[in-house]
Amino acid sequence: MELWDILDKNRNKTGRIAERGKSMNPGEFHLVVFAFIKNSKGQILISKRTPNKTFPNTWEITGGSAIAGDDSYSAIVREVKEELGIDLTSSGRILMSTVYEGECSHFADAWLFEQEIDIEDVICQPEEVSEARFASKEEIYRLYEEGIFMVGNPSIINCLELF
Repeated sequence: MELWDILDKNRNKTGRIAERGKSMNPGEFHLVVFAFIKNSKGQILISKRTPNKTFPNTWEITGGSAIAGDDSYSAIVREVKEELGIDLTSSGRILMSTVYEGECSHFADAWLFEQEIDIEDVICQPEEVSEARFASKEEIYRLYEEGIFMVGNPSIINCLELF
């Protein structure tokens, strides 16, 4: 069971914790993080969602929800380790922070890490990720236009223009 810290509209913790998948009240948010992991060739590490997940078999930027107690940085480091078996060794920087208000309102932080990773060292978490590869920005845009690249927050695709 995954538990989230509930945040107010100013991104402050409310002291309330909610179980993932349970309804949140209007004006409540949780934190979602994404990692753009860029190599020296300018390629981005992307991963493919398993068939059992929502948006099955689509490519994505690695990320997920912060769990109770996480800050943005610890959440992204944990998500990358869990989903891809990668220890982020470079210091990252936030490219963009956005807010989404809707069925599952959230704040989204997109991080950039510049790090050399041997694709052979990637260990995909079988419940979440079926494969991983590096792609150029142009390839990612093409996958997005073809409807086989999923972004959890529509603003995240715009991060490709920030580096």
